Amino acid sequence: MRILIVEDEPKIREVLIAYFAKEGWETDFTPNGHEAVSKFDYSQHDLIILDLMLEGLPGEDVCRLIREKSSVPIIMLTSRARESDTIRGLNLGADDYIVKPFRAKELVARIYALMRRVGPDKSGGSDSGVLPYNRGQLIIKPEEKDATVQGHRAGLTATEYKLLSVLSAEPNKVFSRSDLSYKVQGYRYQGDGRAIDAHVKNLRKKIEPDPNSPVYIVTVVGLGYKFAFAPDVQEEAP
Repeated sequence: MRILIVEDEPKIREVLIAYFAKEGWETDFTPNGHEAVSKFDYSQHDLIILDLMLEGLPGEDVCRLIREKSSVPIIMLTSRARESDTIRGLNLGADDYIVKPFRAKELVARIYALMRRVGPDKSGGSDSGVLPYNRGQLIIKPEEKDATVQGHRAGLTATEYKLLSVLSAEPNKVFSRSDLSYKVQGYRYQGDGRAIDAHVKNLRKKIEPDPNSPVYIVTVVGLGYKFAFAPDVQEEAP
Protein backbone atom coordinates (compact mmCIF):
# COMPACT_ATOMS: atom_id res chain seq x y z
CA MET A 1 0.00 0.00 0.00
CA ARG A 2 1.18 3.51 -0.82
CA ILE A 3 0.03 6.40 1.38
CA LEU A 4 0.17 10.13 0.72
CA ILE A 5 0.79 12.01 3.99
CA VAL A 6 -0.28 15.65 3.89
CA GLU A 7 1.01 17.12 7.16
CA ASP A 8 2.96 20.30 7.94
CA GLU A 9 4.39 19.24 11.32
CA PRO A 10 7.77 17.51 10.68
CA LYS A 11 7.71 15.46 13.89
CA ILE A 12 4.29 14.01 13.11
CA ARG A 13 5.38 13.21 9.54
CA GLU A 14 8.50 11.42 10.78
CA VAL A 15 6.54 9.34 13.28
CA LEU A 16 3.94 8.36 10.69
CA ILE A 17 6.53 7.44 8.08
CA ALA A 18 8.36 5.25 10.63
CA TYR A 19 5.20 3.48 11.80
CA PHE A 20 3.93 2.96 8.28
CA ALA A 21 7.28 1.51 7.23
CA LYS A 22 6.92 -1.10 10.01
CA GLU A 23 3.63 -2.15 8.41
CA GLY A 24 5.32 -2.46 5.03
CA TRP A 25 3.59 0.60 3.59
CA GLU A 26 5.28 3.06 1.23
CA THR A 27 4.78 6.79 1.73
CA ASP A 28 4.93 10.10 -0.07
CA PHE A 29 4.53 13.33 1.83
CA THR A 30 4.02 17.06 1.49
CA PRO A 31 3.31 19.91 3.95
CA ASN A 32 1.54 22.02 1.33
CA GLY A 33 -2.12 21.84 0.35
CA HIS A 34 -1.61 22.97 -3.25
CA GLU A 35 1.21 20.46 -3.71
CA ALA A 36 -0.98 17.71 -2.22
CA VAL A 37 -3.60 18.20 -4.94
CA SER A 38 -0.98 18.10 -7.71
CA LYS A 39 1.03 15.30 -6.06
CA PHE A 40 -1.92 12.96 -5.62
CA ASP A 41 -1.95 10.16 -8.18
CA TYR A 42 -5.09 8.01 -8.12
CA SER A 43 -3.22 5.21 -9.89
CA GLN A 44 -0.50 5.02 -7.20
CA HIS A 45 -1.92 6.23 -3.88
CA ASP A 46 -4.21 3.89 -1.96
CA LEU A 47 -4.90 6.22 0.99
CA ILE A 48 -4.45 9.85 2.05
CA ILE A 49 -3.66 11.08 5.57
CA LEU A 50 -4.79 14.70 5.47
CA ASP A 51 -4.14 17.40 8.06
CA LEU A 52 -6.66 20.26 8.09
CA MET A 53 -4.24 23.06 9.00
CA LEU A 54 -1.88 23.29 6.02
CA GLU A 55 0.35 25.69 4.18
CA GLY A 56 -1.07 27.16 1.00
CA LEU A 57 -4.47 25.48 0.92
CA PRO A 58 -6.63 24.30 3.86
CA GLY A 59 -7.22 20.58 4.24
CA GLU A 60 -10.95 21.01 3.67
CA ASP A 61 -10.25 22.44 0.20
CA VAL A 62 -7.72 19.69 -0.54
CA CYS A 63 -10.34 17.08 0.34
CA ARG A 64 -12.98 18.75 -1.81
CA LEU A 65 -10.69 19.01 -4.84
CA ILE A 66 -9.49 15.41 -4.58
CA ARG A 67 -13.06 14.18 -4.14
CA GLU A 68 -13.94 15.80 -7.45
CA LYS A 69 -11.71 13.30 -9.23
CA SER A 70 -11.26 10.31 -6.91
CA SER A 71 -12.94 8.22 -4.20
CA VAL A 72 -9.57 7.33 -2.62
CA PRO A 73 -9.92 6.70 1.15
CA ILE A 74 -9.11 9.82 3.20
CA ILE A 75 -8.44 10.04 6.94
CA MET A 76 -8.35 13.58 8.29
CA LEU A 77 -6.08 14.72 11.11
CA THR A 78 -7.36 17.67 13.11
CA SER A 79 -6.37 19.61 16.21
CA ARG A 80 -9.91 20.93 16.41
CA ALA A 81 -11.63 18.93 19.14
CA ARG A 82 -15.12 20.27 18.46
CA GLU A 83 -17.29 17.69 16.75
CA SER A 84 -18.76 20.35 14.47
CA ASP A 85 -15.32 20.83 12.90
CA THR A 86 -14.83 17.15 12.18
CA ILE A 87 -18.37 16.83 10.85
CA ARG A 88 -17.58 19.57 8.35
CA GLY A 89 -14.63 17.49 7.16
CA LEU A 90 -16.77 14.37 6.82
CA ASN A 91 -19.36 16.34 4.87
CA LEU A 92 -16.64 17.09 2.33
CA GLY A 93 -16.13 13.37 1.76
CA ALA A 94 -13.50 12.20 4.26
CA ASP A 95 -13.91 8.58 5.35
CA ASP A 96 -12.68 9.04 8.92
CA TYR A 97 -10.97 11.51 11.19
CA ILE A 98 -8.69 11.43 14.21
CA VAL A 99 -8.09 14.25 16.68
CA LYS A 100 -4.61 15.42 17.69
CA PRO A 101 -2.79 14.48 19.82
CA PHE A 102 -3.18 10.85 18.87
CA ARG A 103 -1.31 7.59 19.18
CA ALA A 104 0.24 6.32 15.97
CA LYS A 105 -0.96 2.81 16.84
CA GLU A 106 -4.54 4.07 16.90
CA LEU A 107 -4.14 5.63 13.47
CA VAL A 108 -2.70 2.38 12.11
CA ALA A 109 -5.71 0.51 13.51
CA ARG A 110 -8.05 3.02 11.86
CA ILE A 111 -6.24 2.50 8.56
CA TYR A 112 -6.65 -1.27 8.76
CA ALA A 113 -10.36 -0.82 9.54
CA LEU A 114 -10.78 1.53 6.60
CA MET A 115 -8.91 -0.71 4.17
CA ARG A 116 -11.09 -3.63 5.20
CA ARG A 117 -14.01 -1.54 3.98
CA VAL A 118 -12.24 -1.14 0.66
CA GLY A 119 -11.58 -4.90 0.49
CA PRO A 120 -14.03 -7.76 -0.15
CA ASP A 121 -17.56 -7.07 1.05
CA LYS A 122 -18.43 -9.04 4.19
CA SER A 123 -21.73 -7.38 4.98
CA GLY A 124 -23.89 -10.27 3.91
CA GLY A 125 -24.58 -9.16 0.37
CA SER A 126 -23.44 -10.89 -2.80
CA ASP A 127 -19.74 -10.76 -3.66
CA SER A 128 -20.42 -10.78 -7.39
CA GLY A 129 -23.02 -9.61 -9.85
CA VAL A 130 -25.31 -6.64 -9.43
CA LEU A 131 -28.15 -5.99 -6.99
CA PRO A 132 -30.95 -3.90 -8.56
CA TYR A 133 -33.48 -1.96 -6.48
CA ASN A 134 -36.56 0.10 -7.29
CA ARG A 135 -37.00 -1.41 -10.76
CA GLY A 136 -33.33 -0.95 -11.52
CA GLN A 137 -33.21 2.75 -10.67
CA LEU A 138 -30.51 1.92 -8.12
CA ILE A 139 -27.99 -0.85 -8.80
CA ILE A 140 -25.39 -1.85 -6.23
CA LYS A 141 -22.24 -3.34 -7.76
CA PRO A 142 -20.23 -5.27 -5.13
CA GLU A 143 -17.32 -6.05 -7.44
CA GLU A 144 -16.84 -2.35 -8.17
CA LYS A 145 -17.60 -1.20 -4.60
CA ASP A 146 -19.94 1.36 -6.15
CA ALA A 147 -23.49 1.88 -7.37
CA THR A 148 -25.29 3.35 -10.36
CA VAL A 149 -28.32 5.63 -10.16
CA GLN A 150 -30.50 5.77 -13.26
CA GLY A 151 -27.56 4.44 -15.24
CA HIS A 152 -25.01 6.93 -13.91
CA ARG A 153 -22.09 5.98 -11.65
CA ALA A 154 -22.59 7.23 -8.08
CA GLY A 155 -18.87 7.54 -7.24
CA LEU A 156 -19.17 6.29 -3.67
CA THR A 157 -16.30 6.50 -1.21
CA ALA A 158 -15.24 3.36 0.67
CA THR A 159 -17.26 4.37 3.72
CA GLU A 160 -20.33 5.33 1.70
CA TYR A 161 -20.30 2.02 -0.15
CA LYS A 162 -19.90 0.05 3.07
CA LEU A 163 -22.77 1.98 4.67
CA LEU A 164 -25.02 1.28 1.68
CA SER A 165 -23.98 -2.37 1.65
CA VAL A 166 -24.71 -2.88 5.35
CA LEU A 167 -28.12 -1.22 5.17
CA SER A 168 -29.26 -2.87 1.95
CA ALA A 169 -28.17 -6.35 3.08
CA GLU A 170 -31.08 -6.33 5.55
CA PRO A 171 -33.94 -4.29 4.04
CA ASN A 172 -36.27 -2.56 6.50
CA LYS A 173 -34.10 -3.49 9.48
CA VAL A 174 -33.52 -0.45 11.68
CA PHE A 175 -29.86 0.15 12.54
CA SER A 176 -28.88 2.46 15.38
CA ARG A 177 -26.07 4.94 14.80
CA SER A 178 -23.89 2.95 17.18
CA ASP A 179 -24.51 -0.27 15.25
CA LEU A 180 -23.73 1.42 11.95
CA SER A 181 -20.55 2.92 13.32
CA TYR A 182 -19.38 -0.51 14.44
CA LYS A 183 -20.37 -2.32 11.24
CA VAL A 184 -19.15 0.37 8.88
CA GLN A 185 -16.16 1.91 10.64
CA GLY A 186 -15.11 -0.94 12.89
CA TYR A 187 -15.56 0.86 16.21
CA ARG A 188 -18.32 2.36 18.35
CA TYR A 189 -18.69 6.08 17.90
CA GLN A 190 -17.94 8.51 20.67
CA GLY A 191 -20.29 11.47 20.86
CA ASP A 192 -23.80 12.02 19.60
CA GLY A 193 -23.52 10.02 16.38
CA ARG A 194 -23.30 12.92 13.99
CA ALA A 195 -20.36 11.32 12.18
CA ILE A 196 -22.67 8.58 10.89
CA ASP A 197 -25.28 11.23 10.09
CA ALA A 198 -22.69 13.00 7.94
CA HIS A 199 -21.92 9.83 5.98
CA VAL A 200 -25.64 9.17 5.51
CA LYS A 201 -26.08 12.74 4.26
CA ASN A 202 -23.25 12.29 1.73
CA LEU A 203 -24.64 8.95 0.57
CA ARG A 204 -28.12 10.38 0.12
CA LYS A 205 -26.74 13.14 -2.09
CA LYS A 206 -25.36 10.49 -4.43
CA ILE A 207 -28.18 7.91 -4.59
CA GLU A 208 -31.45 9.60 -3.68
CA PRO A 209 -33.69 11.20 -6.34
CA ASP A 210 -34.32 13.95 -3.78
CA PRO A 211 -31.90 13.90 -0.80
CA ASN A 212 -34.35 16.04 1.20
CA SER A 213 -37.08 13.40 0.80
CA PRO A 214 -35.13 10.11 0.79
CA VAL A 215 -36.77 6.92 -0.43
CA TYR A 216 -33.88 4.47 -0.02
CA ILE A 217 -32.24 5.38 3.29
CA VAL A 218 -35.05 6.37 5.61
CA THR A 219 -34.69 7.94 9.05
CA VAL A 220 -36.54 6.18 11.86
CA VAL A 221 -36.96 8.93 14.41
CA GLY A 222 -35.32 8.16 17.72
CA LEU A 223 -33.88 4.84 16.48
CA GLY A 224 -31.63 5.24 13.45
CA TYR A 225 -31.82 4.36 9.78
CA LYS A 226 -33.18 1.63 7.51
CA PHE A 227 -33.00 0.74 3.82
CA ALA A 228 -36.55 0.77 2.48
CA PHE A 229 -36.25 -1.45 -0.63
CA ALA A 230 -35.78 -5.19 -1.09
CA PRO A 231 -33.81 -6.28 -4.19
CA ASP A 232 -35.81 -6.48 -7.39
CA VAL A 233 -37.18 -9.95 -8.03
CA GLN A 234 -36.41 -11.14 -11.53
CA GLU A 235 -39.05 -13.57 -12.68
CA GLU A 236 -37.86 -16.59 -14.58
CA ALA A 237 -39.30 -17.12 -18.02
CA PRO A 238 -41.78 -20.04 -18.20
